[in-house]
Amino acid sequence: MTTGDHVAQTDEGYTHALGNRQVQMIAIGGAIGVGLFLGAGGRLEAAGPALVLSYAAAGIAAFFVMRALGELVLYRPTSGSFVEYAGEFVGPWAAFTSGWMYWINWAFTGIAELTAIATYVHRWAPQFPTWITALLALGCVLVVNLLSVRLFGELEFWFAMLKVLAICAFLVVGLGAVLFTVGEATPANLVAHGGFFPNGFGVVLMSLQAVVFAYSSIELVGITAGETADPRGVMPKAINGVVWRIGLFYVGSVLLLGMVLPWTAYSAGTSPFVTFFAGIGVPWAGDAMNLIVITAAMSSCNSGLYSTGRILRSMALKGEAPRFTAELSPRHVPIGGILMTATVFLAGVALFYFVPERAFNIATAVASLGVITTWGTLVFCQLRLREQGHVSTFRMPGSPYTNWLTLGFLALIVVLMPFADEDQRIAFFLIPVLAAGIAIGWRITSRRRDRATQSEK
Repeated sequence: MTTGDHVAQTDEGYTHALGNRQVQMIAIGGAIGVGLFLGAGGRLEAAGPALVLSYAAAGIAAFFVMRALGELVLYRPTSGSFVEYAGEFVGPWAAFTSGWMYWINWAFTGIAELTAIATYVHRWAPQFPTWITALLALGCVLVVNLLSVRLFGELEFWFAMLKVLAICAFLVVGLGAVLFTVGEATPANLVAHGGFFPNGFGVVLMSLQAVVFAYSSIELVGITAGETADPRGVMPKAINGVVWRIGLFYVGSVLLLGMVLPWTAYSAGTSPFVTFFAGIGVPWAGDAMNLIVITAAMSSCNSGLYSTGRILRSMALKGEAPRFTAELSPRHVPIGGILMTATVFLAGVALFYFVPERAFNIATAVASLGVITTWGTLVFCQLRLREQGHVSTFRMPGSPYTNWLTLGFLALIVVLMPFADEDQRIAFFLIPVLAAGIAIGWRITSRRRDRATQSEK
């Protein structure tokens, strides 16, 4: 019998295996991923120092999304998270759509993370096949998720701890480099080398999709509510912690990256943090940061299997996902949903095998569609909650005006995608395909449900 077996079960069949310490770090870890550790390098190369404006704008939107989530979680904690809220406040079709779009988000996020891991390991072992690296990483996170929730929470705690320490180390060392003008570090880098907007304001706008992807997984803390011993006491602290860390870790890091080196020093495919530490004359610093960004990618992949397993099970119990995804293992783990997502991750390894140089950007572009859908669902559901007269002790500031501003911002990102690079255009033109697939799935599900109702009569 595992440790988790001694913990009381929830109404959903899970266990209250996650404590305050783990939820706090899962929340922080969800806000720090490869979108920052790897993606920021290519975006700095494209947009220059003005990239910080994209991170600030997306950070404001993320703040309102998290506060909307907080109000919903305190209203009713559930591992079904926004899928359950969409069903209650909008309708069954909205729950079906948001659930599958969230799954698409994590399916492609996992592919991006595995791609990132292979890219990082390639720095040390250039002769080792990168697709095998991705396959081994997938095997590791799959085993962790299948064993127990407690193991997942503990591993995620230490993964998140490493990410936070890495960012803090960069902030301290980078700020010191700027203050004492070490090497090329100087605030003048923000306006030198072509100015603050070296490639124009349009490129900054076009970077919003990638930046929003960087903020993806902040909503994961809402899914942990169903397996948290004291959600109403823990969740507000966890959510507020994510909010202020967004400003420090994301906006602060990108601003500092723009000062410690000229923006021309960064490139796609290389972590900007590795670029910085490798260039300050400390031989082991670049390798240490490379190891940490590998754990960041592993952490995100780990979280993807955790969250999609629970979302798929929530949907399967309502007949909206394959029946096998409703299966719980003896360890209270949704084994069916986890294995289904892992299968798609495996397909992502094949994508990386055929187009290694583009796999990361294609995956992040498609994943961002799921992020936008999830965020929009949370903000809209909180709006409907308020319209029903619900009064919360943890209120979203500025609602309903901030709801509509956030929804408008998310719509702008989608509108801009066809005018950006080829990878974003691929994602944009997949929207009708995804919409058609979800519509057909909903039609089949509805007919099956109607037949079941008629047979009961």
